[in-house]
Amino acid sequence: MSNKLNILLAEDEENLGKLLQTYMESKGFNVHLAQNGKEAFERFNEAKYDFCIFDLMMPVMDGFTLAKEIREIDRKVPILFLTAKALKDDKLEGFAAGADDYLTKPFSMEELLARITAILRRVESKTDANDKIVKVGKINYEPDLRILHLSDGDKKLTTKENDLLILLVKNQNEILDRQATLRAIWGDDNYFNGRSMDVYIAKLRKLLKEDEAIEIMNVHGKGFKFIVK
Repeated sequence: MSNKLNILLAEDEENLGKLLQTYMESKGFNVHLAQNGKEAFERFNEAKYDFCIFDLMMPVMDGFTLAKEIREIDRKVPILFLTAKALKDDKLEGFAAGADDYLTKPFSMEELLARITAILRRVESKTDANDKIVKVGKINYEPDLRILHLSDGDKKLTTKENDLLILLVKNQNEILDRQATLRAIWGDDNYFNGRSMDVYIAKLRKLLKEDEAIEIMNVHGKGFKFIVK
Protein backbone atom coordinates (compact mmCIF):
# COMPACT_ATOMS: atom_id res chain seq x y z
CA MET A 1 0.00 0.00 0.00
CA SER A 2 1.36 3.43 -0.91
CA ASN A 3 2.38 5.73 1.95
CA LYS A 4 1.85 8.82 -0.19
CA LEU A 5 -1.92 8.66 -0.53
CA ASN A 6 -3.94 11.80 0.14
CA ILE A 7 -7.06 11.14 2.22
CA LEU A 8 -9.95 13.56 2.62
CA LEU A 9 -11.61 13.04 6.00
CA ALA A 10 -14.94 14.73 6.79
CA GLU A 11 -15.95 14.35 10.45
CA ASP A 12 -17.83 16.95 12.49
CA GLU A 13 -16.91 15.42 15.87
CA GLU A 14 -13.74 17.43 16.48
CA ASN A 15 -12.06 15.00 18.90
CA LEU A 16 -12.79 11.94 16.75
CA GLY A 17 -11.71 13.75 13.60
CA LYS A 18 -8.35 14.71 15.10
CA LEU A 19 -7.86 11.22 16.55
CA LEU A 20 -8.49 9.61 13.14
CA GLN A 21 -6.25 12.14 11.42
CA THR A 22 -3.39 11.54 13.88
CA TYR A 23 -3.69 7.76 13.58
CA MET A 24 -3.77 7.67 9.78
CA GLU A 25 -0.88 10.13 9.53
CA SER A 26 1.10 7.82 11.84
CA LYS A 27 0.52 5.12 9.19
CA GLY A 28 2.03 7.33 6.49
CA PHE A 29 -1.07 8.87 4.89
CA ASN A 30 -1.55 12.57 4.17
CA VAL A 31 -4.87 13.41 5.83
CA HIS A 32 -6.88 16.60 5.33
CA LEU A 33 -9.66 17.08 7.88
CA ALA A 34 -12.90 18.92 7.12
CA GLN A 35 -15.57 19.52 9.77
CA ASN A 36 -18.62 19.50 7.50
CA GLY A 37 -19.68 18.33 4.05
CA LYS A 38 -19.51 21.77 2.42
CA GLU A 39 -15.93 22.30 3.57
CA ALA A 40 -15.02 18.79 2.38
CA PHE A 41 -16.52 19.43 -1.08
CA GLU A 42 -14.59 22.70 -1.40
CA ARG A 43 -11.36 20.92 -0.43
CA PHE A 44 -12.06 18.12 -2.96
CA ASN A 45 -12.35 20.71 -5.73
CA GLU A 46 -9.08 22.34 -4.72
CA ALA A 47 -6.81 19.29 -4.55
CA LYS A 48 -6.44 15.70 -5.74
CA TYR A 49 -7.46 13.00 -3.26
CA ASP A 50 -6.92 9.26 -3.50
CA PHE A 51 -9.41 8.22 -0.82
CA CYS A 52 -12.39 9.77 0.99
CA ILE A 53 -13.77 9.01 4.46
CA PHE A 54 -17.07 10.73 5.26
CA ASP A 55 -19.21 10.76 8.35
CA LEU A 56 -22.87 10.42 7.36
CA MET A 57 -24.45 12.87 9.78
CA MET A 58 -22.76 16.26 9.37
CA PRO A 59 -23.96 19.86 9.46
CA VAL A 60 -24.29 22.07 6.35
CA MET A 61 -24.02 19.09 3.97
CA ASP A 62 -24.45 15.44 5.04
CA GLY A 63 -22.35 12.52 3.84
CA PHE A 64 -24.97 11.25 1.38
CA THR A 65 -25.19 14.61 -0.39
CA LEU A 66 -21.43 15.06 -0.32
CA ALA A 67 -20.85 11.66 -1.95
CA LYS A 68 -23.44 12.37 -4.65
CA GLU A 69 -21.81 15.73 -5.43
CA ILE A 70 -18.37 14.13 -5.65
CA ARG A 71 -19.64 11.30 -7.87
CA GLU A 72 -20.82 13.96 -10.34
CA ILE A 73 -17.21 14.97 -10.91
CA ASP A 74 -15.26 11.83 -9.96
CA ARG A 75 -16.75 8.35 -10.37
CA LYS A 76 -13.60 6.50 -9.30
CA VAL A 77 -12.28 7.87 -6.00
CA PRO A 78 -13.00 5.38 -3.18
CA ILE A 79 -15.52 6.55 -0.55
CA LEU A 80 -15.84 4.97 2.90
CA PHE A 81 -18.77 6.06 5.09
CA LEU A 82 -18.60 6.30 8.87
CA THR A 83 -22.00 5.91 10.50
CA ALA A 84 -23.39 5.60 14.00
CA LYS A 85 -26.25 3.55 12.56
CA ALA A 86 -26.17 0.16 10.87
CA LEU A 87 -29.64 0.54 9.33
CA LYS A 88 -30.10 -1.20 5.99
CA ASP A 89 -31.92 1.87 4.63
CA ASP A 90 -28.82 3.97 5.24
CA LYS A 91 -26.58 1.41 3.57
CA LEU A 92 -28.78 1.24 0.48
CA GLU A 93 -28.90 5.02 0.22
CA GLY A 94 -25.15 5.15 0.72
CA PHE A 95 -24.41 2.61 -2.00
CA ALA A 96 -26.78 4.48 -4.33
CA ALA A 97 -24.88 7.68 -3.54
CA GLY A 98 -21.64 6.00 -4.55
CA ALA A 99 -20.12 4.55 -1.38
CA ASP A 100 -17.60 1.72 -1.63
CA ASP A 101 -18.06 0.53 1.94
CA TYR A 102 -19.36 1.31 5.44
CA LEU A 103 -17.82 1.34 8.89
CA THR A 104 -20.21 1.46 11.85
CA LYS A 105 -19.25 3.39 14.98
CA PRO A 106 -17.73 2.51 17.36
CA PHE A 107 -14.85 0.89 15.49
CA SER A 108 -11.19 0.17 16.20
CA MET A 109 -8.37 1.97 14.41
CA GLU A 110 -7.13 -1.40 13.19
CA GLU A 111 -10.52 -2.08 11.56
CA LEU A 112 -10.44 1.32 9.84
CA LEU A 113 -6.99 0.58 8.43
CA ALA A 114 -8.14 -2.88 7.31
CA ARG A 115 -11.12 -1.39 5.45
CA ILE A 116 -8.96 1.24 3.75
CA THR A 117 -6.47 -1.45 2.70
CA ALA A 118 -9.22 -3.76 1.37
CA ILE A 119 -10.88 -0.99 -0.65
CA LEU A 120 -7.56 0.16 -2.10
CA ARG A 121 -6.72 -3.41 -3.06
CA ARG A 122 -10.04 -3.71 -4.92
CA VAL A 123 -9.45 -0.40 -6.67
CA GLU A 124 -5.90 -1.31 -7.69
CA SER A 125 -7.13 -4.61 -9.12
CA LYS A 126 -9.36 -2.66 -11.49
CA THR A 127 -6.64 -0.68 -13.21
CA ASP A 128 -6.97 -2.89 -16.28
CA ALA A 129 -10.04 -1.91 -18.31
CA ASN A 130 -11.11 -5.54 -18.53
CA ASP A 131 -11.31 -5.73 -14.74
CA LYS A 132 -14.10 -3.13 -14.73
CA ILE A 133 -16.41 -5.87 -15.97
CA VAL A 134 -18.58 -7.52 -13.31
CA LYS A 135 -19.77 -11.08 -13.89
CA VAL A 136 -23.53 -11.36 -13.30
CA GLY A 137 -23.99 -15.09 -13.71
CA LYS A 138 -22.70 -15.68 -17.23
CA ILE A 139 -23.39 -12.09 -18.32
CA ASN A 140 -20.67 -9.43 -18.43
CA TYR A 141 -21.77 -6.12 -16.88
CA GLU A 142 -19.96 -2.77 -16.84
CA PRO A 143 -21.61 -0.60 -14.14
CA ASP A 144 -19.47 2.48 -14.87
CA LEU A 145 -20.52 2.47 -18.53
CA ARG A 146 -24.07 1.19 -17.78
CA ILE A 147 -23.61 -1.64 -20.31
CA LEU A 148 -24.81 -5.25 -20.26
CA HIS A 149 -22.99 -7.47 -22.77
CA LEU A 150 -25.72 -9.80 -24.02
CA SER A 151 -25.59 -12.56 -26.65
CA ASP A 152 -27.60 -10.44 -29.10
CA GLY A 153 -25.50 -7.32 -28.56
CA ASP A 154 -24.66 -4.72 -25.96
CA LYS A 155 -27.49 -3.06 -24.06
CA LYS A 156 -27.04 0.44 -22.62
CA LEU A 157 -29.01 0.78 -19.39
CA THR A 158 -30.79 3.91 -18.28
CA THR A 159 -29.46 5.58 -15.11
CA LYS A 160 -32.25 4.15 -12.95
CA GLU A 161 -31.95 0.66 -14.48
CA ASN A 162 -28.24 0.79 -13.74
CA ASP A 163 -28.66 2.09 -10.17
CA LEU A 164 -31.22 -0.63 -9.49
CA LEU A 165 -29.04 -3.40 -10.92
CA ILE A 166 -26.03 -2.19 -8.90
CA LEU A 167 -28.07 -2.47 -5.69
CA LEU A 168 -29.38 -5.90 -6.65
CA VAL A 169 -25.89 -7.21 -7.45
CA LYS A 170 -24.33 -5.71 -4.29
CA ASN A 171 -27.07 -7.32 -2.19
CA GLN A 172 -27.03 -10.69 -3.99
CA ASN A 173 -28.88 -13.43 -2.08
CA GLU A 174 -30.18 -10.88 0.45
CA ILE A 175 -33.59 -9.23 0.56
CA LEU A 176 -33.49 -5.78 -1.00
CA ASP A 177 -36.05 -3.73 0.93
CA ARG A 178 -38.62 -2.21 -1.42
CA GLN A 179 -39.24 1.07 0.41
CA ALA A 180 -35.56 1.66 1.14
CA THR A 181 -34.68 1.05 -2.52
CA LEU A 182 -37.33 3.52 -3.66
CA ARG A 183 -36.01 6.19 -1.32
CA ALA A 184 -32.40 5.49 -2.36
CA ILE A 185 -33.01 5.71 -6.13
CA TRP A 186 -36.23 7.67 -6.59
CA GLY A 187 -35.99 9.82 -3.47
CA ASP A 188 -39.56 8.97 -2.40
CA ASP A 189 -41.38 5.70 -1.76
CA ASN A 190 -44.80 6.85 -2.99
CA TYR A 191 -47.18 4.65 -5.01
CA PHE A 192 -46.29 6.09 -8.41
CA ASN A 193 -42.56 5.62 -7.93
CA GLY A 194 -43.32 2.08 -6.77
CA ARG A 195 -45.15 1.35 -10.01
CA SER A 196 -42.22 2.84 -11.95
CA MET A 197 -39.75 0.61 -10.10
CA ASP A 198 -41.85 -2.46 -10.90
CA VAL A 199 -41.53 -1.57 -14.59
CA TYR A 200 -37.73 -1.32 -14.25
CA ILE A 201 -37.58 -4.65 -12.42
CA ALA A 202 -39.55 -6.24 -15.27
CA LYS A 203 -37.12 -4.73 -17.80
CA LEU A 204 -34.12 -6.08 -15.92
CA ARG A 205 -35.71 -9.55 -15.72
CA LYS A 206 -36.20 -9.49 -19.48
CA LEU A 207 -32.61 -8.41 -20.13
CA LEU A 208 -31.12 -11.01 -17.80
CA LYS A 209 -33.31 -13.92 -18.88
CA GLU A 210 -30.67 -15.30 -21.25
CA ASP A 211 -28.97 -16.73 -18.16
CA GLU A 212 -31.47 -19.12 -16.62
CA ALA A 213 -29.48 -19.19 -13.37
CA ILE A 214 -30.40 -15.54 -12.67
CA GLU A 215 -33.62 -14.74 -10.87
CA ILE A 216 -35.03 -11.49 -9.46
CA MET A 217 -37.53 -12.88 -6.98
CA ASN A 218 -40.39 -10.93 -5.40
CA VAL A 219 -40.46 -11.32 -1.62
CA HIS A 220 -44.05 -10.57 -0.60
CA GLY A 221 -44.38 -7.57 1.69
CA LYS A 222 -40.63 -6.94 1.75
CA GLY A 223 -39.00 -6.40 -1.61
CA PHE A 224 -36.76 -8.35 -3.97
CA LYS A 225 -34.03 -10.95 -3.84
CA PHE A 226 -31.39 -11.22 -6.58
CA ILE A 227 -30.32 -14.84 -6.92
CA VAL A 228 -27.71 -16.47 -9.14
CA LYS A 229 -28.22 -20.22 -8.83
